[in-house]
Amino acid sequence: MRRVFLALTFGLTFMSSSKRQILQAEVQTSPVAPTMSVEARSKALSALLAEIWEDTLKHSPEMASSLGDKRYDDQLTDYSAAAVNASLSRGLGFIQRLGAIDTTGLPEQEKLSSALMLRSLIEDQESARFKEWQMPINQFNGFHTSMPQLVNQLSFDEVKDYDNYIARLKKIPTAFSQIRTNMEMGMESGRMPPAYLMEKVTVQAQTLADQKPAESPFALPLKKFPKTVSAAEQKRISDEVLAAITTEVLPSYLRFAKFMKAQYVPAGRKEPGVWSLPDGDAYYAFRIRQSTTLNKSASEIHQIGLDEVKRDEAEMLAIVKKLGFSDMKSFSAALKANPKEHPTSKEQLLGTYRGYLDQMKPRLPELFGRLPKAPLEVVAVPAYVEKDQAAAYYEPGTPDGKRPGRVNINTYNFAERLLTPVEAVSYHEGIPGHHLQIAIAQELTGIPEFRKQSYYTAYTEGWGLYSERLGKEIGFYQDPYSDYGRLEADIWRAIRLVVDTGVHSKHWTRQQMVDYFREHSAIDETNIQAEVDRYIAWPGQALGYKMGQLKILELRQRAQTALGPQFSLKAFHDVVLDSGALPMDVLEQQVDSWIAAQKDAPKAR
Repeated sequence: MRRVFLALTFGLTFMSSSKRQILQAEVQTSPVAPTMSVEARSKALSALLAEIWEDTLKHSPEMASSLGDKRYDDQLTDYSAAAVNASLSRGLGFIQRLGAIDTTGLPEQEKLSSALMLRSLIEDQESARFKEWQMPINQFNGFHTSMPQLVNQLSFDEVKDYDNYIARLKKIPTAFSQIRTNMEMGMESGRMPPAYLMEKVTVQAQTLADQKPAESPFALPLKKFPKTVSAAEQKRISDEVLAAITTEVLPSYLRFAKFMKAQYVPAGRKEPGVWSLPDGDAYYAFRIRQSTTLNKSASEIHQIGLDEVKRDEAEMLAIVKKLGFSDMKSFSAALKANPKEHPTSKEQLLGTYRGYLDQMKPRLPELFGRLPKAPLEVVAVPAYVEKDQAAAYYEPGTPDGKRPGRVNINTYNFAERLLTPVEAVSYHEGIPGHHLQIAIAQELTGIPEFRKQSYYTAYTEGWGLYSERLGKEIGFYQDPYSDYGRLEADIWRAIRLVVDTGVHSKHWTRQQMVDYFREHSAIDETNIQAEVDRYIAWPGQALGYKMGQLKILELRQRAQTALGPQFSLKAFHDVVLDSGALPMDVLEQQVDSWIAAQKDAPKAR
């Protein structure tokens, strides 16, 4: 899973699907200046896309900082309702200006950039109907955890970096106040997360509030100063950072935790599914389309999940019987009781991940023509969020390579975790999965900056899941327990299709989700509980993994069938990766065009 720390744009007004279609038609058929030369239109498009990207960075300063852009390091996002409305208004203006640029005759990548930006802007307008900004937090994402996590993404090279950081810390009370106001508006309109999940958020906030200033994650920049900072400045900076944490940051977390406990949690919804929200069914349909970038209904995806679970179970049963067990239930029980399949320490767990990544790295040239330059490291998930976090997630590095990409490993309850899925997760989160795909995108040239940072769940997570399978194809997973873990990871994503649609569309209870997991997997209880809560908190997001993987496999098979001996797996992978992240329907068009070009290419004699 790629951890996304991007500020999303939401609006207050309503955009119906019919209005969206009309807007799309207008911007696609009514260019203002069709008589401009190709060169002039190309420059106008490039300038506008750069302007939109600059607008994004300016109004999402935390994101800018995470990318290594220090211009807004003293700022925080304006989370107020007025800012949300202003963002929506700017988006409409950009849509109109983008639609006025006729892309006829422009290079294909420029046409694609225009179409992708337009699609994103229109989707932002459509999302306004569902007022997601009124439910801005959960146990996985939110300002309360993103701020301390941001600290690890910042670089402190000179005094100015610390002064900017102090200024940013002093703005935390305002941000919390704005977010609380938005949450109160959600309470009034009936847009509330499940109460029991908000209890987890309360614990997270209270844990951060209770820390001593010097031991807080906000004090991490004080642990090591660069040589360019004098001793006198170090003393001043330390005093000011600790004062800001003591008087501004920790009291803000404490007030937020009290608000959560006294007002927000009691008002939380009782049903876990988003169907119980205003416009809940329409919202879930929107989230399915947003996450999968495919035209599939909840019922269709539910059935695909059931079919994929059955297929994986057949392969898993074959391995289980080879290992001498009669069925998966007895194997699962033995697996959980086998001390060799559990880590003995946090460091051993981290080291196991590192070992598999080291094993994969020299094999990458067999599979890819382009490889990333950016380094990769394996680190532990921060302690203040580990209890409710996923087993692992990827955090992109900076485009300049100064901060490496990171595979974050959850070492909480390490003794209860299984080692069987570690090989598959290593390939998914690291190489050839998220790190390879995202670092390649960041290093692309000749495309706008926004495309280097674009994220589509089905593409990025589908690629990660597809990458797990690639390890099998080149001869890894020699240990049958690890191969079982690969299938366990795959069935995990298939189960997601069933339980996510189950809770949000078919009105399942949380217990039904847990029971289905237990019935069809040997996934450890720690992960089951965290994952079920993740799907409830983040509707539709988990659908992208399996749906994206299946689409990539479908396109690969299509290319193999069409090209026969002309097919090159390395060339196919480069086509999938060389335009950055794409919606799956757009990726399909790219692959179809490549297939046609390969057919037309003269054959070597």
